[in-house]
Amino acid sequence: MSVNTSGFITDKSGDEVYVRARWNNEFKSTNYLPKSLQKTLDQEKTVLERYNDYVEVSKPSRNEYSQALVRDTAKSGSELVRNVFLPPQQQVSLMERYEKIRNYKPQWHAPWKLTKVINGHTGWIRCVSVDPVDNEWFATGSNDTTIKIWDLGTGKLKKTLMGHAMGVRDTAVSKRHPYMFSASEDKLVKCWDLEKNIAIRDFHGHLSGVHTVDVHPSLDIIVTAGRDAVLRLWDIRSRSEIMVLPGHESPVNKVKCLPVDPQIVSCSGDATIRLWDIVAGKASKVLTHHSRNIRELTLHPAEFSFATVSTNDIRSWKLPEGQLLTNFQSQDSGILNSASINDDDVLFAGGDDGTLSFYDYKTGHKFQSLSTTETAGSLESERSILCSTFDMTGTRLITGEGDKSIKIWKQNADATEEEYPGLPWNPTLVSQRF
Repeated sequence: MSVNTSGFITDKSGDEVYVRARWNNEFKSTNYLPKSLQKTLDQEKTVLERYNDYVEVSKPSRNEYSQALVRDTAKSGSELVRNVFLPPQQQVSLMERYEKIRNYKPQWHAPWKLTKVINGHTGWIRCVSVDPVDNEWFATGSNDTTIKIWDLGTGKLKKTLMGHAMGVRDTAVSKRHPYMFSASEDKLVKCWDLEKNIAIRDFHGHLSGVHTVDVHPSLDIIVTAGRDAVLRLWDIRSRSEIMVLPGHESPVNKVKCLPVDPQIVSCSGDATIRLWDIVAGKASKVLTHHSRNIRELTLHPAEFSFATVSTNDIRSWKLPEGQLLTNFQSQDSGILNSASINDDDVLFAGGDDGTLSFYDYKTGHKFQSLSTTETAGSLESERSILCSTFDMTGTRLITGEGDKSIKIWKQNADATEEEYPGLPWNPTLVSQRF
């Protein structure tokens, strides 16, 4: 039994494969490691040096020792893997260690099913936002240049807002004002008065299409970004541009605002995530774990963390330091466009081929996968999920799709774990990617 340059024993035990795969998944593409993990590795190196010194003195066979793989779950929820060399009498047998990993199970979640299909737009549905105060309505923006307001309970159209000259890419509803903001390919950001159902302000300044907008939860500002690869901060009342945040090298796909530092998080086609310090006017941290265009960023509604989607790669991160938490079992999900998280730790990811994937947020385990229902008259190539959101209760999922339809999904309230066990949990499944 030998030790390779990564510190892993080269025999092919099940738990070793699992640990190596997790290591590659989470840290293969990083330029540097989190400080906490680097400290752990430095300690392991010291242990290995002491072990080698002991071997030189006592000359026992190196095969008398093996590697005990210990998975420590930190308080933050992230998992660190440590290599600890122990004498044989202190080791847990290999089979027992593997059984602990194999028998670990994520939280069970009831399966989701389609309950309603809503039609009305004449273009792709590019964004969806739910009423954050009363949870009574939701808004959708489309390539047909309109924003439509729908009753969440009945699915009936309440109002159509027109004013943009090109497709609407994103909407954001304020919790503290009766305002909704929309970002469009026409380079404009509009402020809509939801009491009068009219546009009352336009924000000019972007040099090309605006892809994303979000409202700060405690300050009277909005943040916008798009094809010109910069973030712009605006005063809601005066319409004046407060700050420009350069740094991304490709179009920015999503921005999200937080009440505490980092107050802005953004993702881009340059495969980076940036955590912004708006006091200093620059990025406080750049996360480079993804290797492709990051299409979506979604915040957890109940804890200080977020998830990002990059093609077929989903990862979750701890705030405020931006530490990697989980790499999801998403390699067989196709190209992913959208993601949303609810209070019950369910993460949804929508695919370009119409696949809906549901994950346990804590472990990254996919517990359900299904295909969207085709709308009559639509083409197979239009069967893509472009945007999604959970309602404020987390019990309804709304998806906007390429076939111009809006679909509402709910969990099966009568489901039991015995009747619907979900997809099998295999901790070594992640190793199939490498």
